[in-house]
Amino acid sequence: MLRNITNKLIAWKDNASRKPLIIRGARQTGKSYSVLDFGKKYFTGQTHVINLEKNPDFHFIFEQNLDVSRILTDLEILTGKRIVPGQDLLFIDEIQACQKAITALRYFYEQKPELHLIAAGSLLEFSLRDISFPVGRVQLINMNPMNFDEFLIATGNDVLAEKLRQKPTQLSMPINNMIKEELKKYFFIGGMPECVRTYRETNSLHEVFKVQSDLIDTFRQDFSKYAPHSDKTCLNGVFKSATTFVGKQIKYSGMVEDFTMPTIKKAFNLLETARLFKKVIAANPEGLPLGGDSSEKIFKVIMLDIGLLSKLSGINVSEEFKNSHLLSVFNGKMAEQFIGQEIVAAGNDNLFYWSRQEKSSSAETDFLIEKNGQIIPVEVKSGSKGRLKSLHLLLKTYTNIKKAYVFSDSETINLTDDKIQFFPLYYIGSLIRE
Repeated sequence: MLRNITNKLIAWKDNASRKPLIIRGARQTGKSYSVLDFGKKYFTGQTHVINLEKNPDFHFIFEQNLDVSRILTDLEILTGKRIVPGQDLLFIDEIQACQKAITALRYFYEQKPELHLIAAGSLLEFSLRDISFPVGRVQLINMNPMNFDEFLIATGNDVLAEKLRQKPTQLSMPINNMIKEELKKYFFIGGMPECVRTYRETNSLHEVFKVQSDLIDTFRQDFSKYAPHSDKTCLNGVFKSATTFVGKQIKYSGMVEDFTMPTIKKAFNLLETARLFKKVIAANPEGLPLGGDSSEKIFKVIMLDIGLLSKLSGINVSEEFKNSHLLSVFNGKMAEQFIGQEIVAAGNDNLFYWSRQEKSSSAETDFLIEKNGQIIPVEVKSGSKGRLKSLHLLLKTYTNIKKAYVFSDSETINLTDDKIQFFPLYYIGSLIRE
């Protein structure tokens, strides 16, 4: 399946001053598949795969010393294949299983810069906390679930995907309805590659839901790896309850019963480190960079994937799928998750929103993004206009903000307001990437 990360990998390969590349991401987001497909298509030589989770015997190669020539010689002997710099791709998968291998990456950069080396890891952040990371000697790329246009391409809707990558234009009602139907499917299938592949091959949501259950079980099996003394029951409770907090400010004490606030907070931070969900942090939109003076005590959350959100939340899919109004699905949580997930997929590793910090005030906007040196509030509202009290208050309070985006279930694009622009929900990807 075609992934947008391929263009980043090509640019990395062709960069004369490239560094060893680490691809970060949660399990099952397609890291290994994308690297192997890239190696097959864009290298004249071989792709050498060293999986340090499946092959712990390989760890000793990196634990002796950090002489790169010796490391490569040992790898050649154990694999029975020559590794040719400039022609071959060396792929170290699940590198988090061997911390010395992560440390060795800086020496590959210094001693063998002509070698194309990619590393990937699913629980990499846990290893990075415990070692001296080779800052400035490696390049990092994040791998996320498939966004909406990748989903469209994978399911045979290439023309629609291309249209949604262009500057937003008013579409006819039949085309608008067609896109909304595909978006509704995406709400429930999500962007985990195995789920998308299963739907493409079976055309069955029921089969997709079985894959989602397996993926969730896999994530839960990893809980024991997060911290030696973490409470698995609390981790599981926080993982499940996080779905109810999409779109809401979180209080740790309200997430799980029968656990102390420090225990719940620890579980939350571990799950966030594993990239199973992401904080949306309240930020002051007075100036850039966003988050410079934010308080991480006030935040919301989005889940790793919109399909997993629907599965974990236990919503009645047969009823919700009949809903013709996308912003009504799961009380609007799915639409806000979709917007947040698309913002992350566009390369924004940090998410922000605005919340008025005054007594008896509930004013807030769903997201804040940085684009071309500007801060742009992003709202998700039913209808093409609707009541936007919080957004108007934000624009009145912060005169440095010149533009705001409102996404709705309507097919109408409305640019008549001086500051507030209205778009269909499905144009979020185009607007944040343009």
